[in-house]
Amino acid sequence: MSLIEWSKEKFATNVSAHDAEHQEIFREVNALGDAVGSGDRAAVGKALDALIATVAEHFASEEANFSKFGYPDTASHKQEHDKLVATCLDLQKKFHAGQAEVTGETAAFVVDWLTSHIPNIDKRYGPFLNAQGVA
Repeated sequence: MSLIEWSKEKFATNVSAHDAEHQEIFREVNALGDAVGSGDRAAVGKALDALIATVAEHFASEEANFSKFGYPDTASHKQEHDKLVATCLDLQKKFHAGQAEVTGETAAFVVDWLTSHIPNIDKRYGPFLNAQGVA
């Protein structure tokens, strides 16, 4: 079951590397949703870990481009990233300690964050990076 589907019109930043990373994040979110639906706690843990690792790599990639090219909204954008990472790492720690569960609501939170962040925040950097020669 797909919780989130890639749509170029809705999600493309016109920075090919970041668009590819976003698509991978969408695949990981859908894998997490599938794992939650299966009821297999080990599969949920594996999917959660994979999603968090993919998101962290993507954020580092975006932030490296921001730094390299002097993106003016770096600080506020990084703050958004840092908030999500802190939330995810806290959940991951509690999940692996047996103190929390990952549910459909958890996956829905991630979907909501992505469907807000990418169109409203990430799309802002596309024109800036494109003007710097990043396609």
